[in-house]
Amino acid sequence: MKYLDEFSDPDLAARLVEQIHAVTTRPWALMEVCGGQTHSIIRHGIDQLLPDGVEMIHGPGCPVCVTPLETIDRALAIAAQPGVVFCSFGDMLRVPGSSQDLFSIKSAGGDVRVVYSPLDALRLARENPDREVVFFGIGFETTAPANAMTVYQAQRQGIANFSLLVSHVLVPPAIAAIMESPSCRVQAFLAAGHVCSVMGTSQYPPLADRYGVPIVVTGFEPLDILEGIRRTVTQLEEGRHELENAYPRAVPDEGNPTAMAMLRDVFEVTDRTWRGIGMIPGSGWKLSERYADLDAERRFSVTDLHTAESPLCRSGEVLQGLIKPHECAAFGQECTPRRPLGATMVSSEGACAAYYTYRRLDLLTTSP
Repeated sequence: MKYLDEFSDPDLAARLVEQIHAVTTRPWALMEVCGGQTHSIIRHGIDQLLPDGVEMIHGPGCPVCVTPLETIDRALAIAAQPGVVFCSFGDMLRVPGSSQDLFSIKSAGGDVRVVYSPLDALRLARENPDREVVFFGIGFETTAPANAMTVYQAQRQGIANFSLLVSHVLVPPAIAAIMESPSCRVQAFLAAGHVCSVMGTSQYPPLADRYGVPIVVTGFEPLDILEGIRRTVTQLEEGRHELENAYPRAVPDEGNPTAMAMLRDVFEVTDRTWRGIGMIPGSGWKLSERYADLDAERRFSVTDLHTAESPLCRSGEVLQGLIKPHECAAFGQECTPRRPLGATMVSSEGACAAYYTYRRLDLLTTSP
């Protein structure tokens, strides 16, 4: 497939691996921020091709995985209300709340629908004026522009029975939180190319300077990731800590000005809790006062939520890069994609799902 196959060329990949080995003289710990990058690394065995001591730490860049449990429980409570059409992308339906998931709500009679665009939810609201239609808007900076445009269109068209349940999170504050953690082992970052295609790269040089870490904007195909690793290790070996853009075919330094203008109009920065990590100041978006009447959290007064994570699930440690998925005792046993305990086993970008799908079961198979 054009634009994909040429970035999976095995001969070019072998040359990049040789260059990484040639430049490496000591152990390094790199974090790929995005769950899409994690899946590509595990699927293609890229981490197994690196020199001994060069470790890939899997970051928290899976939006489904970091959506806080309280927000999941709030979504379930709204979806269960009569007269509500609750719309979501498919990857949220199996994400466990404290006691159930959206599939459970649907099987119990709730009107839960999978849509392929937030604009599909807006169309449903237009076609069902006697129903309340709620779209579950989660994600990083990548998915936020489409949700912002939908809210903008709803207000412009006067569609009063549409609302958005917002759980958007931002990457740069998460990088700062990771670096300020006492348990941090990360020495460099592969930044998420799709996030930077929207927001540009200007937020990252101050982070590289403040924490003394190289940050390389990286894509998602094997050659993209190997080139990002090569540039990152080269910086570390040379004692540099700079921002580099290794994904220029998709990421202009200025980002997407039109999308950014829409985001500034519809959203404002807020503190946000990340599932498994905790509250990170200034790490999320909420609807601005101009669009507050379209905020599902305000429209549906859901109270009396009592959240409770599974005591067996260690996804919080996975999301912080403290353990690998197969180091959790429940991995592949009590927790599987069919019966997940945590969001990291459900999402198509979750690290636990990547290890399970591509059979990284080492600790599981060697256990007595």
